[in-house]
Amino acid sequence: MQYSYFTNDKLKVSQLGFGCMRFPILNGDQKAIDEEKAREMLIYAIENGVNYIDTAYPYHGGMSEKFVGKVLSEGYRDKVYLATKNPVWLANTKDDFMKYLDEQLDNLKTDHIDFYLLHSLDAERFDKIMNLEVFDFVKKAKEEGKIKYIGFSFHDEYEVFTKIVDSFSWDFCQIQLNYLDRDYQAGLKGLKYAKEKGLDVVVMEPVKGGKLAKAPEKIKNIFNSSTINRSPAQWALKWVFSLNEVSVVLSGMTTLEQVKENISVASESEDLTPEEIKLIDQATKIYKDGFKVGCTACEYCMPCPSGVNIPRVFELYNNVYVFDELDESKKMYQRLIENNSDASNCVECGNCESVCPQHLSIIESLKDADKVLR
Repeated sequence: MQYSYFTNDKLKVSQLGFGCMRFPILNGDQKAIDEEKAREMLIYAIENGVNYIDTAYPYHGGMSEKFVGKVLSEGYRDKVYLATKNPVWLANTKDDFMKYLDEQLDNLKTDHIDFYLLHSLDAERFDKIMNLEVFDFVKKAKEEGKIKYIGFSFHDEYEVFTKIVDSFSWDFCQIQLNYLDRDYQAGLKGLKYAKEKGLDVVVMEPVKGGKLAKAPEKIKNIFNSSTINRSPAQWALKWVFSLNEVSVVLSGMTTLEQVKENISVASESEDLTPEEIKLIDQATKIYKDGFKVGCTACEYCMPCPSGVNIPRVFELYNNVYVFDELDESKKMYQRLIENNSDASNCVECGNCESVCPQHLSIIESLKDADKVLR
């Protein structure tokens, strides 16, 4: 296992972090964690060098923290650094932040959280918690020893990211990044900005929620041309591991085989070679060439006057062709229909096309997407 020095105190953390949001479950019920299998996975990871354990208040319908706390209480708590996240969207008063932290400490059967994050910040949530004086809570929680280091996880555009980074003396942050999403949300640009500001960076979704593990044959053929034998998931992880600015790469693992596979690639000391980087760049191009709509989810088109969630429609539409996810995309599209935010609500006002930096034919593409997804 390779390790990084994390925070200004140079804590030695494993470069592979165990993301506790995709444990195996029973009967399709997210709350019903298969505790026998999940316990085996978590203990195997810890005993093989993984010491960064990441969970959150809502994972597995609120059951992830409780399960993780149960396992760590079996003599493993002092062997790991524990990360969890405050559900800031649930806070309606300034006292709510501490209320949820105390509940989480009880869930996790511990008296402190090593790495505490304000969960899933975007522009709206950040403004909300600033109005609730969230940093007063952070300072108090640190003073009382309930949290050791403070960070945030992020889902919004780069400009919002820099604003949040500059707002406080953070210890670390967590962003989404993989070889296909280099310019998505904070992206590579945000990664470099955070490091320049002295923040250590944890990366989530290195395999894009598992999508990059389900590589089509033409992608597998590219990787198979290498003399190095790696699975598509390992190639995706290796790309993130090779970024010098990244301290920890989180993987939400569902099987023991995935744990072993990820530990294997996290134990490689060598970075990607220029030839290997070229292979990943080729795979990236093939994926992007498969997009039906070149939407970058910049959200310049939002909000739509008719309520259409344009970036989400195009994301689902692209997933059908890039990741062969017709059934799953149709299922997700039904949610947009239920919320009256699907493509059929477009009235062809043209506002979106007038501001699209990619100059996309949004109106016609929405019609095409609706035919496929409905």
